[in-house]
Amino acid sequence: MSVVREPLASVIARHDLAARHALGQHFLLDPGITERIVELSGPLAGRHVVEVGPGPGGLTRALIDSEAASILAVEVDPRAVTIIDELATEAPERLRLIEADATTLDLTTLCPAPRRVISNLPYNVATPLLVGWLRQAAAWERLTLMFQLEVAERICAAPGTSAYGRLGILAQWCARCESIMRLPPGAFSPPPKVWSAVVEITPHAEQPSPELFRAMEKVTAAAFGQRRKMLRGSLKSIGGEKLLAAADIDGARRAETLDVSEFDRLARIFLAQGT
Repeated sequence: MSVVREPLASVIARHDLAARHALGQHFLLDPGITERIVELSGPLAGRHVVEVGPGPGGLTRALIDSEAASILAVEVDPRAVTIIDELATEAPERLRLIEADATTLDLTTLCPAPRRVISNLPYNVATPLLVGWLRQAAAWERLTLMFQLEVAERICAAPGTSAYGRLGILAQWCARCESIMRLPPGAFSPPPKVWSAVVEITPHAEQPSPELFRAMEKVTAAAFGQRRKMLRGSLKSIGGEKLLAAADIDGARRAETLDVSEFDRLARIFLAQGT
């Protein structure tokens, strides 16, 4: 059961935690929203949860009130670290805080399995964090992540759409991706200029090897680096015509018309050719 706590707005004022644009901070203060995000993430009994960028601790509070076996909060802002330290006194056996830049950490070494990530991600590091977690997707049971709506749409985009590109291919190659909640700017403090969305990312049972993942990164980087070009031109630097012929893909097509399975075929042939 939830405990009576100091309102988050009061906590923010007491610690002078004005959101900093440089840290990509937009705080969720409505407990109804944070509780809903935790609820949508699925049953947490026996699960170990990582939260990146807890800020004033709105989502952290909801995680403490859940059945999560443990919560690892990773925060780089010293002002927020003080707040989460205070919150940790509520659940000293379950909530652990690390003051660090999450992009520099291998979180799988700091959090036991079965592990999940549930985070309102700082906007400025959301994409690199996601790609890093996709590289080790076999280690994660589920990722429930808040992004800017544009990024969420790219993650879930279908072939042939303007949002379809490298990020969506990597994400959908490794996981089932579904947008499960949208939030207007007014849900945050301060309000961002855009809507946001929560995406549920559930890794597939089988994952590519690190070598194949790197091959896919190279293929998609080439394909979408010049997305207006036909594939025979955009892929020229990595074998172009030879690679396309081996994959039985028409070189006159453009990158956004290929589905994930076709990119998988290209990546596997690229790796096998050792190009």
